[in-house]
Amino acid sequence: MSNEGTFNEPRLALNRIYTKRGDQGQTNLVGGQGVAKDALRIECYGTVDELNSLVGLACVSAGERPETARLAAILTRAQHELFNLGSILATLPADVHPKQPRVTEADVAQLEREIDELNEGLPALRSFVLPGGCRLNAELHVARTVCRRAERLTVALARQEEIPAEAVKYLNRLSDALFVHSRWASHALGAAEVLWSPNASAGGTQR
Repeated sequence: MSNEGTFNEPRLALNRIYTKRGDQGQTNLVGGQGVAKDALRIECYGTVDELNSLVGLACVSAGERPETARLAAILTRAQHELFNLGSILATLPADVHPKQPRVTEADVAQLEREIDELNEGLPALRSFVLPGGCRLNAELHVARTVCRRAERLTVALARQEEIPAEAVKYLNRLSDALFVHSRWASHALGAAEVLWSPNASAGGTQR
């Protein structure tokens, strides 16, 4: 079933921020079911929320320089997609509305196109890279590693409960995209990549 371009807009009235329902370690899913705050489904969309915050941080950094404005636009879109993903993960299958926001194959395909386009102009890797070289690169690597954690949690959830196949696929592609984004950001800003050198360690042979 395709829902691309047909999602419902949110209808919210957040007049009170705290409800005190969480004081006993419980929270509610979209369908109203009470669950423990450390339930695996909560871990999944909570980690997606954490990822969204880190993507937002990198988006702000990317927006500060004209050389990375294109990346800022890509990251902004990814934030909306991650919120859509959180929406579907916070909903049990029986409660999913046909027009409820979710990630789709179109989202995955767009990530793949951008991975190919941005990676095309980058130098070939001759070593593993370490986070760093510039702040934006490091921020994107932090986001990438949290994305991998979200992916692992979602894979675990999929073994226990029904979730859309696009959820795992999207997180997998996004983590790849964030890696390419980190390299592209360094290239666009003229920052040297930090290459892994095993012998740069205290126990290595370099002096």
